[in-house]
Amino acid sequence: MRYFLLFLLGAIIGGIATFYFFVGPPHIKALHTGAAVAAPEATGDPPGTAVLTLDEKFFDAVLDTVFRDLNAPSFRLSATQLDQMDARDLTQFVTTQAGGCTNQVTVVRDAGGVRTGVQLQNGQINAPIVFSGSYNALGNCMNFNGTAQAHVELNFKAEDQTLSGQISVVGVNIENLPPLIKPFAEPVIAAFVQNAINERGNPVTILRGQQLTLNLPVQTAAGTLRAQAKDIRAEVKDGALRLHITYAFTGTRGAAAGPSPQS
Repeated sequence: MRYFLLFLLGAIIGGIATFYFFVGPPHIKALHTGAAVAAPEATGDPPGTAVLTLDEKFFDAVLDTVFRDLNAPSFRLSATQLDQMDARDLTQFVTTQAGGCTNQVTVVRDAGGVRTGVQLQNGQINAPIVFSGSYNALGNCMNFNGTAQAHVELNFKAEDQTLSGQISVVGVNIENLPPLIKPFAEPVIAAFVQNAINERGNPVTILRGQQLTLNLPVQTAAGTLRAQAKDIRAEVKDGALRLHITYAFTGTRGAAAGPSPQS
């Protein structure tokens, strides 16, 4: 037993060293997702602005649908390390996965009284995340579960007509680890989880394309009215996200198409 614990401790320390050698400290991948969304102007919205309100119940309905009808979101741990494996190491990794140790973290809807969701309060978008996963430490598969706290920043890229969210995990709590190894295993697994979500979970598309643009035929004026979002501001309070979308309008003369047939 003593030698097994020493071996396992060495495996965990080796995992920590491997993580920082191949991956580095937890960070967020630089993404070209546009400009950060600012708060609305104190003087009021400019002409041509529409306000869209999304509350916590809306996001709950979205998440309920994802977990009910789609696969649970999963993120592979130590992606950079896997990308740099040689053929022999990659074969060993696949063999380990076949044995049930997937080296990934999977987001779950709820566990232990905590629920994955979106919290909209005090000017911030926060996201509690519940997860489970497994980590292979030199042949020893450690199953774990836990929770994470994340903050979400909004970005708007006008040229792509895309509003996206950037998830930043700020805290991770790992559970279900043996007490003897928890002090050593928790920091490295938490770092893997934080890095996996920050690297592979971003960006999160909120609105894009036809959800933001307008293309309205005006038959009585023999033309088409078009609008593209040129600026988006956001405010978060009282359990709701309010998006102030300012449009640039243009008109095109010509035969206006009739309304699309109803299916």
